[in-house]
Order: sequence, then structure tokens, then C-alpha cells
Amino acid sequence: MSKIRVAIIGCGSISKYRHIPEYAANDQVELVAFVDPIIERAQQFADEHGAKAFSDHQTMLAEIKPDAVSVCTPNYLHAPISIDAANSGAHVLVEKPMAVSDEEAAAMIAAASSNNVKLMVGHNQRFMPPHVKAKQVLQTGVLGKVLTFRTSFGHPGPEGWSVDGKGSWFFRKDEAIMGAMGDLGVHKSDLIRWMLDDEVAEVAAFIGTIDKQDTDVDDNSSCLVRMKGGAIGTLVASWTYYKGEDNTTILWCENGVMKIGTHPDDQVIVELRNGSVEKYKVGAISTNDKQESSGVIDAFVDSIATDATPAVSGEEGRKSLNVILAMFESQAKGQFVKIN
Repeated sequence: MSKIRVAIIGCGSISKYRHIPEYAANDQVELVAFVDPIIERAQQFADEHGAKAFSDHQTMLAEIKPDAVSVCTPNYLHAPISIDAANSGAHVLVEKPMAVSDEEAAAMIAAASSNNVKLMVGHNQRFMPPHVKAKQVLQTGVLGKVLTFRTSFGHPGPEGWSVDGKGSWFFRKDEAIMGAMGDLGVHKSDLIRWMLDDEVAEVAAFIGTIDKQDTDVDDNSSCLVRMKGGAIGTLVASWTYYKGEDNTTILWCENGVMKIGTHPDDQVIVELRNGSVEKYKVGAISTNDKQESSGVIDAFVDSIATDATPAVSGEEGRKSLNVILAMFESQAKGQFVKIN
């Protein structure tokens, strides 16, 4: 089979640390083009991979006609670029949040469908070994029903991660639209839906800018979540965990508790009411300081190669986006918000 010709649109940190090396490591892929408005960034990667550099995606799509693209741009460009790529006949992997409104997400799904191409959203938390293991344990039924949960994701903020530091688009509201919620909160809304095999029914949220200077995007949120199946819990996203980065989930269930990501070596710990304790060393969750392979790129490539529905479809990305959009609505209105 001929290789899948992939173009990277947006050459910032997520491309540098995740997309580009993971495509390069996949022997089914040929990296053919890199796009960035700062052409030097695209050119650097193009030189490394024997590809072509472009400063705009439309020229690239017309000239290169890639089989697939990764959209790794500021949030406000996710939808228009993904739609352009789908309309050119390319499969699309888009970073999260997939869009900045439900209307945009719906338009992306429609474009992929009408052009018969794949649309996958880069929700990497589903692929991290501790989360995969935790879902497997839940599915055995040993813990019984999930009653309550706490899931949080916090780090010091994009200034230490983004290629542009404090000058990053992450802090510009017209480009980011949302801050820590779009960066981290949507990871957790996706994770809890997927892990519990359940949809969010209702939310309430405090979302604000507490400590970051010279920005009007949110840097913290604390949210209440009620699942359709009855479980209730909290979801926290923060850019001000200046000491003690956190990506943990704890599920309190009928028969005991499962702790995910709370211990450096035992990434999943199951403590049952009967006294038994099971500890699983399954591999760490990625942090900004220590990148692990995300699994996202391999899953996307596999979906193209085998003509299968992507592991995180556009519909899934849309549902996870709608949870955080409802949280913003709750903050704005000062009331609980139901999700259809």
C-alpha cells in the first residue's frame, strides 16, 4: 500500500512534540508539507523531513493535495481550516477543542461526511495507558456503579509550553476564544464521558481569570457535573498550578474507589471495600515536561488505512465541546445548565 501523504497545518509546540514525531515514527506515513504563517517554522520542519513549506493552508491544499492533515492552529481557525481540508478531499485530525461553537463543530462534521473523509479530534487522554486500564477495570464490574468522581487537570499555563511563551495566542481571546477550559477542561469532559460510557446531563460552573496578567481568557474553573446515569462529580481546569501539576481522576463506586494518576509508579489503584488493593503499573500520563507517545496519530492513521471510524469521531468531539460550552453558559447566567 502506498504511504499516506500527511500535511501539518500549524507548526507550534503540539506539532513539534506530538504530531510531527509520531507521524515520522509511523511507517505508513510520508510527511509532505508544513504550513505556518511564520514560514521559517514551517521551513525548518520541511527541511528535516524532505517536505515543502507554505505560509497558508489553501495554497498547500491546492498544490500538494495531501491525503490527510493535522490541524494544529489557534482554536478559532480549527473549523475553517478543517472544512477547507475536507473539501479538498483530505482526512482531518484536528486538535482540541475541535471548534469554538456547536455550529462550527456541526459544519466540520457535515464537511467530512459530504466529502467522504475521516474527521478525528485529538483527545489524547483516552489513549493514555492509565485511562485505558481504568476503563477496563470499570468494565469488569468489580467496582460496581460509579457514584461520585473528581477529575482535574492543572499546570502552570501555556507560557511554559507554547512556542511563543507569554506572547502565545493562548492568551489572546480573539484567537483562543477560551483559556484553560479549552486547553484542559475539554480533555476532562471528554475523558469522563468516555470512561463512564455516559453523557453529561447538567453542569454548574465557576470560570474566571484569577491570576494571569494581561489576558481576558479564563485561567481557572471549578465545575459541578451530573451524568445521565446519576453519578455526580467535579471537573477542574487550571493554568495556575504553579507547583504540583495535576492530571488525576478519582472514582468512588459502590464497591470501592479507583485512583488514576495519583501515584508516580502505581498509576491505577483500586481499593475495594472488602480490603483488597490492586495496583497497576501501566505507564505514565504525559506531562508538559515529559512527553509520552499520545497514541492519537497512530489511531488516526489506522482509521485511514483500514477505512474505519476514527477512535475519537467528530461527533464525540462535538459532545465533549458542548459540555464546556454549557459550563461557560452556566458561569454567564449564574445557574445550572442542562445539556440535551
